[in-house]
Formats: sequence, structure tokens, C-alpha cells
Amino acid sequence: MKGQSTPVRIAVATSTPNEHIRSLADRFGLPVYVNEGESGIAGDWTYALSVADTPLVTIIHQDDLYLEEYASSVIEAASKAKDPIIIFTDYAEKRGDAEVKTNKLLKIKRFLLWPLKIKGFHGSRWVRRRVLSMGSPICCPSVTYVKARLPEKLFDSSYKVSLDWNAWEILSRQKGSFVYIPKIRMLHRIHENSETTHQIENSGRTTEDLRMFRKFWPGFIAGIIEHFYRSSETSNKMV
Repeated sequence: MKGQSTPVRIAVATSTPNEHIRSLADRFGLPVYVNEGESGIAGDWTYALSVADTPLVTIIHQDDLYLEEYASSVIEAASKAKDPIIIFTDYAEKRGDAEVKTNKLLKIKRFLLWPLKIKGFHGSRWVRRRVLSMGSPICCPSVTYVKARLPEKLFDSSYKVSLDWNAWEILSRQKGSFVYIPKIRMLHRIHENSETTHQIENSGRTTEDLRMFRKFWPGFIAGIIEHFYRSSETSNKMV
């Protein structure tokens, strides 16, 4: 997040403090906050949001990359939006040294998000829920949260992979706007050691995805949609 065209405040939140983290933070003059409460992804993300003291907050994953226009694009979009809840951007994948701007999964996600390219739909709860009812097209690390609009605990620790999708479902019920910036402003790294990849290999994601689809559809329809959705999971594997 360093090197943004618009200056931003950065802090480090971790539940596993070590010398590498502290030396890196010292190098860039960043404060370090240690989560001594609930661990795991949900606990860590909740803690990160709690220590942030700015109106807009981005939870930056340690291995993702942000283009220099990310912050300026988000701030500009937030300033023009009506009652924003989250602001998020399009993204590309980082696979090893390669930057992948399009593949099957990215095409599907962009297709699902197409309605939110229309600013008049940003505030429509019906449109947001229809977008989310067919899958999770919002890239979690591309999201900036309007902190004042968030519930006290947004992330559910009973999810290991779909906790971001569940968060979007919770927020989709609120009055306000999901602001989509249909421009690539960050690179999401795909690698074999990610939690998403592990859960796919262990079939954990299938269970969670079905649980999410049932929030939008009757059980038998949810099962049919999940069956076809499952094929997209292979895009997260390194080949």
C-alpha cells in the first residue's frame, strides 16, 4: 500500500507477532497492533477493523499488491457516492511472476458484477442480493469499508473461506450503497499455500458455498447452482 498516489495511513495488525513483522514495521514507521483475542481469519479481520481510526478502512492481505491509483480511486468514489457501505474495485491475479488480467473465473465475476457498473443500482438491495445470489464476485482485499456503517462483528468465525461472502450478504440487507469501481486497481495473489486453496482441496469450500446459496435460494435450487459453481474453484489452483 506504500507508493499510493494519495497518501494513506497504514498500520499492522497481527495475532502472530515476530521479529520479521516488527523489523518491517520499524523500517516503514508503522504501528503494530497485536490481537490477543479471538484468532483465525475472522478474529484477525475483526481486530484489524477495531484498531483502525480512519473513516475508510481497507484490510490489506500480506501478499496482495495495490496499484498506485487504488486509494485515490476509492476516496473519489466514496466522496461521490450516496451513503456508501463498501467501495470495491476490479482486480487482476498475481500467479508467480505473471499478472493475469483475464481468465474464466475473472470473466464470470465481472459478468456477475455488471449490474453494479450502473451507479443507479448501487443503492438497490434487490440488485445487490441478486448479484450475490449467484456467487461471490467481490474480491475481498479490493474492498474498502465505511467503518461507521459496519456491525460490531461482521465476520463469522464458523466460515473458513466464505466469511467474506457472508459479510457481503449481511451488508447487502442494509440501506446504503455498494460502490463498484470497474477498473483494475489491485492484484490478488493466487498460491498453493493459501487458505482458499487448502479448503478447496479438503472440500471445505463446497460445504460453505452451499450454506451461502441457501441464504438466497430454496435448498434444491441452491444445490443445483452450487454444482455448477463448484467448477470455478479450479481457477484458484496453481497449474
